Amino acid sequence: MMSEFNCGVCKDNEVIKEIFKEYSQIKGAESCFVSFDKELADLDGYYKGGALLLGSEDGTPVGSIAIRKIDDATCEAKRLFIKPEFRGKGYARVMLNTMLDKAKELGFKEVTFTTKPEVMKVGYELYKRMGFEEVGEKDGVVSMRMGL
Repeated sequence: MMSEFNCGVCKDNEVIKEIFKEYSQIKGAESCFVSFDKELADLDGYYKGGALLLGSEDGTPVGSIAIRKIDDATCEAKRLFIKPEFRGKGYARVMLNTMLDKAKELGFKEVTFTTKPEVMKVGYELYKRMGFEEVGEKDGVVSMRMGL
């Protein structure tokens, strides 16, 4: 039987914290987690005006993606993560599309984010296929954007 996958706004910060913490343990991802303690301590403040989205398979939390407000027109997508044992099922695309819909609903005109292709090659390839455009690269960190 096919598993049911849902992605929506997370109501429980403790659940999303656990997923963020698991993500922060990935080798090579350390530089993505500067001032992580501060972010975890005040998720509501850090993502004020944005959203925390949780991906669940049959009710089990398996992934996350977050929207952080930069200004009224621009937001940053952060923390796209799917637990390793749930990868390869197309969930990342569903989560990205949910994030884009939510960002539009919140009134943003553009979404930006940064990624490390050598650590997150699969994600990077997906972003390009979905139409995100690369706008810069510094020390192995690529900046991407998409108009909404």
